[in-house]
Amino acid sequence: MPGFRPARTDSSPDFETFAAARWPGLLRTAYLLTGDHHEAEDLVQVTLAKLYPAWPRVRGLDEPDAYVRRALVNNNLSRFRKRRVVQLLTSRLPERAQEGGAAGTEERSLLLEALGTLPPRQRAVVVLRYWEDLSEQQTAEVLGCSPGNVKSQASRGLRKLRDHPALAEFQPRPGREEPADERL
Repeated sequence: MPGFRPARTDSSPDFETFAAARWPGLLRTAYLLTGDHHEAEDLVQVTLAKLYPAWPRVRGLDEPDAYVRRALVNNNLSRFRKRRVVQLLTSRLPERAQEGGAAGTEERSLLLEALGTLPPRQRAVVVLRYWEDLSEQQTAEVLGCSPGNVKSQASRGLRKLRDHPALAEFQPRPGREEPADERL
């Protein structure tokens, strides 16, 4: 319905402020989960639309951000289950380009290509652990699984990323020591 806006309640301004402040981070996470900018926007919109009626309860939680991340991941997994279509990740990110980013853009594109080959659950673990920088416990809470499951999914996902042919040039060469933070 064009021009439809839900009736304002006393929670509307708080929800609108929350949604506007969290939009960029949620969009980035959704993009990493979906691999498509438009799908990511849809995923964030659906998640926020589902969250709106429950906002009075959610805003009272100790960590509403964790609840929203979990809803985002759950909605993505539901989307994935409903529509099993192969999707290709693109090199376009919803972030602004950084200076001198030509090489970084290609590296990011290769990494996103490799990330797209991971199963949805492993991709969610890798995104939450290494892009969102959540702890194993926080990731487990978002995904509704044990920290041990997060560890094994992260281990398998990172192994697949290391073995991906597109990322071979970023692997350390035998006999050449590299700092640990430059490795995948």
